[in-house]
Amino acid sequence: MKNKHVKVAVVQAASVFFDLEKSVEKSIKLIKEAAASGAELILFPEAFLPGYPRGMDFGAVVGSRTDEGRKAWQIYFDNAVKIPGEFTDKIAETVKECGCYVVMGVIEKDIRSMGTLYCTMLYFEPDGQIIGKHRKLKPTGSERIIWGEGQGDDFDVYDTSFGRIGGLICWENYMPLARMALFQQGIGIYLAPTADARDTWQATIRHIALEGRCFVLSCNQFVTKNMYPNDIPGIEKLDNYPEILSSGGSVVVSPLGKVICGPLYDKEGILFTDLNLDLITQGRMDFDVSGHYHRPDIFQFSFGKK
Repeated sequence: MKNKHVKVAVVQAASVFFDLEKSVEKSIKLIKEAAASGAELILFPEAFLPGYPRGMDFGAVVGSRTDEGRKAWQIYFDNAVKIPGEFTDKIAETVKECGCYVVMGVIEKDIRSMGTLYCTMLYFEPDGQIIGKHRKLKPTGSERIIWGEGQGDDFDVYDTSFGRIGGLICWENYMPLARMALFQQGIGIYLAPTADARDTWQATIRHIALEGRCFVLSCNQFVTKNMYPNDIPGIEKLDNYPEILSSGGSVVVSPLGKVICGPLYDKEGILFTDLNLDLITQGRMDFDVSGHYHRPDIFQFSFGKK
C-alpha cells in the first residue's frame, strides 16, 4: 500500500553561477540539510547546476553573434553537467546516504555533439540511482540561443512509495498538451521548477493543481547581481538591472488549489511541508481530468515521438 503522507522540501537557493563544482557542493549541503529535517522528496530549481544566466545575452542579436558572447557561452558549456558523470555521481552518493528522492534542475551537456546544452530535470531515487530525466521541450525566448529543444520522448511519471511524481520546467507548464501528458499517467505530485518570479506564476501553479487535482511544488532561485562572477565576458551589461534579479516565489499548492506552504520571497530558504495524499483522491471526486471528467470519445490525444 502507498504511504498516506510524505514530507517534501522545496529548495529556494541560488547557484554558484558558472561554477559547476561549487554548485554541486552547495546542492549536497542543501540535500543533507533537507534530509536531516525528514524530507523524503527534495526539489531544486530550474538550471540549479550551474545556474540560470538571467540577464545575459551571450552577444546574440538577430543576424549576428559576437566573439565575446561565444566565449561567455564556452564558460557556461564547460560548467554544464554530463549525465552520467563525475558530478552526478557525487550527488548520487549523497542521495543514497540520505535515502530520499531528489529532483535537480541541471544544464545538461550533449556528450555526443559537444555543442548543445539542454535544460533538464534529473530524477534520483533513494538508492542513488538516476531513474530518469526530462529535457525542456521548448526553451523560452532568448533561452533558444543557449539551449536545445527536448525530443519529447521523456514525459515520464515515476512510481514511488508515496505515489506518482513527475513534472515540467518553467513555461512548459503553459503548454496544455504537455500537462495532459502527465495527467494521463496519474500524476499525484507535480513538480514545476522555474525561473519565473512573477505574481502571475502563482496563478499558474494554482490552476495546474486544480486542473490535475494534484499537489504542485514550484521551486525558484533567489538571485542578486553580486552573485555573478565579475570575469564573465559581457557581465557588465547587468549594471542596468535591479539588484534583485529573481525574488523567488517557491510554493506548495494542494489539489484544490490552496497554498499550503509559501510563497517564499527575497531570501534563500527551504520550504518543508507534509502532504496528506488522501487529498488527491478526495479532490478528484468531482473532477478527474483523465478519468470521469475526460471525454476520450470526443478528444483524441497522444504524446511521444512518432
